[in-house]
Amino acid sequence: MSEIRGFKSFFCLDGKVALVTGGSRGIGLHTATAFLLAGAKKVIITARKSGGEQGIDQAVERLNKLPGISGHAVGIQANVANTEEIEKLASGVKKSDGKLDILVANAGATWGGPFEPTPDWSSQKILDLNVRGVFNLVRLFAPLLETGGTIHDPSRVIIVSSVGGSGVPHVGENGTIMYSVSKAAAIHLAKNLAVELGPRNITTNAVSPGFFPSKLANGLIENLGGKDKLSADVPRGRLGEPEDIAGIMIYLCSPAGNYVNGVDIPVDGGRRLGIGPPRL
Repeated sequence: MSEIRGFKSFFCLDGKVALVTGGSRGIGLHTATAFLLAGAKKVIITARKSGGEQGIDQAVERLNKLPGISGHAVGIQANVANTEEIEKLASGVKKSDGKLDILVANAGATWGGPFEPTPDWSSQKILDLNVRGVFNLVRLFAPLLETGGTIHDPSRVIIVSSVGGSGVPHVGENGTIMYSVSKAAAIHLAKNLAVELGPRNITTNAVSPGFFPSKLANGLIENLGGKDKLSADVPRGRLGEPEDIAGIMIYLCSPAGNYVNGVDIPVDGGRRLGIGPPRL
C-alpha cells in the first residue's frame, strides 16, 4: 500500500487568493466560479470595463451569490496590456493580501479576416495583450507568487492559450493568423516560465481550449457554420462547456497538480486529432 498524503483535499483551494484576468465572462468567469466553489478565500477578477452586461460589476455580484461559498470575489478594472496598469494592480494586491497563490492570465484579443488587408493595429493589439501583456503580468506578480508558494504547495500560473497555438486553424476569409501565432507564443512562454520560476516554488502551465461559446468565439463559430456543424467535427460530439474548464483549472491549481509544471493541456474534446485542419 502506498501512503497518499492529503488525499481528501486533492481538489480543494481552501484559503487561496487567486487573480483571473478577463474574469467577467466566458472562460475567465467559469474559472473564477470554480475557484470559489473549490474553497478559495478570495478571487480577484479584472476586465477593462466595470459596467454593462459583461462588465466586472455584474460578474462580481453573480459570483458572490454562489451558494455555499466561504470566500468572496472582488473586481478591479484594469487593462492588462498596459504595463502601468499591471504595476498598479500588483501594488493593490500586495497592499490588500500580501501574496498571491494563483494567477490565471486569461484576458485575450483576436481579429479575423483575409491576409493582405490585415490592419497593423490588429496585430499590435493581439501581441500586446496575448504575449507581451502576459509576460509583464507574470513578471510583475512573481514576487507575490513567490511569497505564497512552498516546496510542497507551489503557487500557480495558468496561461490560457488555444489549440490554435499548436496548428494552423484558419486562413483565407476567416483567417486568424496573428491570433494563432500569439497563442503559440503563449504556450512557449509557459514552458520558459516553468523553468524560470519553478525554483521559486511557482509552477506555470498552459491550458488550450477549443471552441467554447463566448463573446470572443461566437462570431467565428457562426462564420464557420454554427454550433451544430462544429460540434459534429468534435469526437466528443459537442463544444466546450463551463464544467470542462472548471475541472482542468481546479486540477492544475489544487494539491492534485502540485508536480505538474511546463505542460500545455488541450481542452477541445479531441477535435485537434480529427481529419483535416483544427478549427481553432
